[in-house]
Amino acid sequence: MADQLQLEVVTPDRRVLAEAVNSVTVPGRGGEMGILPGHAPLISELQTGVLSYTEGGTTLQLHVSGGFVEVNDDRVAVLAEVAERPDEIDAARARLSREHMEKQLSSWSGTEEDFEKARAKLERSMVRLQLASPSREH
Repeated sequence: MADQLQLEVVTPDRRVLAEAVNSVTVPGRGGEMGILPGHAPLISELQTGVLSYTEGGTTLQLHVSGGFVEVNDDRVAVLAEVAERPDEIDAARARLSREHMEKQLSSWSGTEEDFEKARAKLERSMVRLQLASPSREH
């Protein structure tokens, strides 16, 4: 198993993925992190973004938001608040959410904490749109 990693992605509601993969890229607090077999142990906070992984030459993607990633002994454990496959994303709903949040943020009058929560919702809807229809949305 020296050429593979065991990737597991879980949310509070379900196990989204448990696969043997060749590589993983996660959106970490400091930017994207590429993980290959033999990677040094680490724990990092997740950012909202795209988690991609390669299995036998095919690259697949998930939307992840909130939580942590732990790498240890060729095992990558992603504990996310939200994790969705592209086929689970409702593009129309994500588009409406993005439009609503853009309008709300453009005339913001609330607290800084609420602004950050609203900005995070906007970011999630934008990543969802990117994965739901990568050729049309960015």
